[in-house]
Amino acid sequence: MTDRRRINGPPSGTRPPVFVSLLKSATGAAAERPTRTRQPAELRKIFLKTGLIPSATGSAYLELEPPQSTSKSLIPRSSALKLTCTVHGPKPLPRSAAFSPNIVLTTHVKYAPFAARRRKGYIRDASERDLGVHLETALRGAIIAERWPKSGLDITITVLEAEDDRWWGDAPGSHDASWGMMNVLAGCITAASAAIADARIDCIDLVAGGVAALVADEAAEGTEEGVPKLLLDPNPAEHRSIVSACVVGYLPGSDEITELWLKGDTSNVSLGAEDKRSGHEALIDGAVDAARGAQTVLVEAVRESAERFSSQGTPGTTDHNGDVEMKI
Repeated sequence: MTDRRRINGPPSGTRPPVFVSLLKSATGAAAERPTRTRQPAELRKIFLKTGLIPSATGSAYLELEPPQSTSKSLIPRSSALKLTCTVHGPKPLPRSAAFSPNIVLTTHVKYAPFAARRRKGYIRDASERDLGVHLETALRGAIIAERWPKSGLDITITVLEAEDDRWWGDAPGSHDASWGMMNVLAGCITAASAAIADARIDCIDLVAGGVAALVADEAAEGTEEGVPKLLLDPNPAEHRSIVSACVVGYLPGSDEITELWLKGDTSNVSLGAEDKRSGHEALIDGAVDAARGAQTVLVEAVRESAERFSSQGTPGTTDHNGDVEMKI
């Protein structure tokens, strides 16, 4: 029986139209894979801004530099990374909850339905839950949890645009190992750390996320065929063959790693005669170097947040959103 109170959608799923003629340029040549123009140790530019959501205790917005393209096609060659983070708390736990001497940290990572080329559902899937667990592990080592007994802290990240796992022109199933999730997790760690600082939560240090990958492209500059090359802040769409990748959550002040996620096989990887490190050692060192680069942007964003907070007035007369509190 049809529900007359609602406008029902079509009985079967629909797909957006893709015009094949747009896959070719004006000269008729097929679209080409984007190429990396940065140096191996050069990171993309990061835009990080705090205090953009007034209803939250703390918030942050992170965006990576979009890839430059001269193609006239309406289909972008590769996507960028854009995400928002909100922090609510510390707030008291329900009376029915068990007593906790430390703050209860809850993290949620959710892709917007339009964030990836493959449309996401409204209910979190397994990959989004995994990202939430990794994010919680990275942040738990930095927050001074014993300052807020029987309190809760909710951190929610919405991914507005996620990086591709591979180039869209590749055949389905090839080079499909969810490499883009590594960059998403690193961005989530950096944005969440900025939002926590914007919420005035006491931490021992700022957590920065970094990614490194071993790439075995034939056209990689300065390498022989089949010899992996270590790259910082990789874009999966720019590479034909990614051997392994690593993402870390790094505390620069104490030189500690709070989160480590390594994917790929590095057992038989040789970086050449000059580099005597093993594959996983080189990956971890590269990811830490990438985190140090992201930490410079994180420090500047937190400094701007502190200056904005101090310019609003004395605590108690002006709230976090800038509204004046009336006192009698």
